[in-house]
Amino acid sequence: MAKTLDVKPFRARPGRRIDLDDWPTQVKSFYKSKQDSHDLLAAHVERLSKRQTLLYAHDRYALLLIFQAMDAAGKDSVIKHVMSGVNPQGCQVYSFKHPSAEDLDHDFLWRTTRSLPERGRIGIFNRSYYEEVLIVRVRDEILRGQRLPEEAFEDGGIWKGRYQSIVDFEDHLFRNGTRVVKFFLHVSKEEQRRRFLARLDDPDKRWKFSALDLRERERWDDYMRAYAHCIAATSTARSPWYIVPADDKPNARLIVSQAIVEALDALEMRFPELDQDEQRELRTLRKQLADAPPRHPLKGKISKN
Repeated sequence: MAKTLDVKPFRARPGRRIDLDDWPTQVKSFYKSKQDSHDLLAAHVERLSKRQTLLYAHDRYALLLIFQAMDAAGKDSVIKHVMSGVNPQGCQVYSFKHPSAEDLDHDFLWRTTRSLPERGRIGIFNRSYYEEVLIVRVRDEILRGQRLPEEAFEDGGIWKGRYQSIVDFEDHLFRNGTRVVKFFLHVSKEEQRRRFLARLDDPDKRWKFSALDLRERERWDDYMRAYAHCIAATSTARSPWYIVPADDKPNARLIVSQAIVEALDALEMRFPELDQDEQRELRTLRKQLADAPPRHPLKGKISKN
């Protein structure tokens, strides 16, 4: 029986003001040792795998997992480890980089909407439409390049409008069977510095680092305010945000995996039931298989010609 972790303290309550200084980047470990962390995560992954099979068979719901974070917070690592036991046919991962010219000619939800998971599947967004109220809010030159009409800035401003569009969009997804769970991996500025240095010291990881990483780091406080406003405005009972302490990677993986399992547990799912005619047909087919004479494999040497 897998250990159940209490992840409620990391869930952002709807309608509450958020100050990320009040949210820890590290908490007491849920594991006792490195091996214990592996065992706990393996148990979570096994539970997740079973529920993903049920999600696929039930074919009424989809699950969308959104990961947002500052650079080096560990998004790729969390996705890799937590989803390691899920059938690849039932899981889709999308990483969203800079929008293309075609993307910019549509509304800000367009490019991610095309990648939503089908019913019965788990979709993972490594970054998402939330970039449009995060990096775009911090770097206003990006917003200027989107050529928006004047109306977009009316009725309380561009950000209030985008928050409302996101909440309405996620409500629409909920009504149509897609459950959205969002994770902000909350890493400290000091831990990010250590991870950047580790990347630069590791020849196999230097490719992950660029001068842009340091320029973004200089806007740390601006990003923290943008994340705080975003989470406060868009964390709802139906589509919650989890603010995950991310300085301890194994702990972050356990929190995320527990939250995902709980999201799937909340769905009323069952395997398809066969009617009497279908059961009768299967019994007939089984009898045919059981009564078929056994065939022995061919004996003798295999010709080399």
